[in-house]
Amino acid sequence: MNAPSPRTRRPTIYDVAKHAGVSPSLVSLVLQSPSRVSDKRREAVQAAIADLGYRPSRAATTLASNRTKSIGLVIDDYRNLWFVDLLRSMQSALSVHGYQVTLADSQPGENRIQEATDGLLSMHVDGLVIAAEPSDSMLDRFWVPTVVAGWRNGVPDGADLVTSDDDGGGRMAVDHLLGLGHTRIGHLSGTGGAAAHRRDGFHSRMREAGMEVLIAGESGGTSEEDGYAAACWLLDQHPGITAIFAANDTMAMGAFAALKARGLGVPDDVSVIGYDNSPLAKSRYLDLTSIDNRSDLVGADVARMLLARIQDPAIRPQRTLIEPVLAVRSTTARPAQQPGQ
Repeated sequence: MNAPSPRTRRPTIYDVAKHAGVSPSLVSLVLQSPSRVSDKRREAVQAAIADLGYRPSRAATTLASNRTKSIGLVIDDYRNLWFVDLLRSMQSALSVHGYQVTLADSQPGENRIQEATDGLLSMHVDGLVIAAEPSDSMLDRFWVPTVVAGWRNGVPDGADLVTSDDDGGGRMAVDHLLGLGHTRIGHLSGTGGAAAHRRDGFHSRMREAGMEVLIAGESGGTSEEDGYAAACWLLDQHPGITAIFAANDTMAMGAFAALKARGLGVPDDVSVIGYDNSPLAKSRYLDLTSIDNRSDLVGADVARMLLARIQDPAIRPQRTLIEPVLAVRSTTARPAQQPGQ
């Protein structure tokens, strides 16, 4: 048997049309609006595409449809992996409709967030997802369909919001630790809308339980280094604590370092619970108990709302709240017996 000769050029829409026995315009219609083509002819075109290994030109598709088929996603920090499930779910839901997601990392700071957003808008994205704290100048209505993912200190006018119930998640973390018998619980917090809601949930549940409210770092950032600094302060000021609840999994990593520096073990001496159930928490080495903010469901709803807004920019903004769940692992346990008990 002779080996097939290698292709010397990239197949075109005309090659697909000839292979399928249809016109080039029908191939174009299948690529852009497959539901408008009969099953038999659509299947013939799709078979020809598969046989030839044809890949549509995005530039040509953009010119034909007046859309880039691109969605911009602004996140706050690549180092905090909470967004991984969000991005994966968004891509899964949007790719079915021919959209691709372009990611931009803003890093903390108003100018960086604005620059990241402006960069995506300059690419003429069809929609925008904001998963970072928007600057004051971003709170006016965008000219592209926009959805905000997660609690933020502000939501642009006309944008949809999809978020986990972070107040409920904060309460859930406290309930888990109280159920294990902890009464001296510290919380590592930071700036930003999500951290504020998680802090509020922690505060209200601790008050209801009649416990002292111990919070560190609420005016700082939410990085691993911020978590380390806040945990150091908390452990030095309140050496009797037996559990730490961090506002995110990255801050929990900082808490581990602070405990290790003091010769304390997790969970033998101090239990640690994080938030987001990120890939960090799921790693076999860390095995971190964490509140799962269901970024996967947030991402799916973000995609659904964005597609709806692209089709009809005039629809009223929606607010969707998703219930978090507790993921129990090896970093939380009953407190060690204290001397005299």
